[in-house]
Amino acid sequence: MPNIASLLKAEIARVARKEARLEVEPLKKALAAHRTDIAALKRRAQAAEQELNKLRKAGAKVAPATAQAQAQAQAPTSQSGRFSAKGLQTQRKRLGLSAEDCGLLVGTSGQSVYNWESGKARPREKHLAAINALKTLGKKTATAHLVSIRTAA
Repeated sequence: MPNIASLLKAEIARVARKEARLEVEPLKKALAAHRTDIAALKRRAQAAEQELNKLRKAGAKVAPATAQAQAQAQAPTSQSGRFSAKGLQTQRKRLGLSAEDCGLLVGTSGQSVYNWESGKARPREKHLAAINALKTLGKKTATAHLVSIRTAA
């Protein structure tokens, strides 16, 4: 006759294995799904890298011609610098100039300066160099230039 203790021990082990299997089964399925997703992502990444390499090779052939064209197109703007409406207004106030006076120094009207500062318009290339020159002027120098402009006119 079998021992009750050994039967009880065997039954507990069987139930424990069954419970563990029930807990582990969904995890195994999720793991398999994750591995499938990872493999698919690796394939997509590899395809994207191959496409990128193709584009780099194609771009390397086209780049010398376009780089030269871009350099020529950017040459005038890089000499004249950037324009900021708020920057112009700050420079004008720093120099103590009205919009009309600033317009005389730049070579345009006061209304144009007002439109530039309010963002309604942007200055043309010929005015950008003069606007950038305002940054180097001091208050006395600006006043002296203004007086000379007014006396010449």
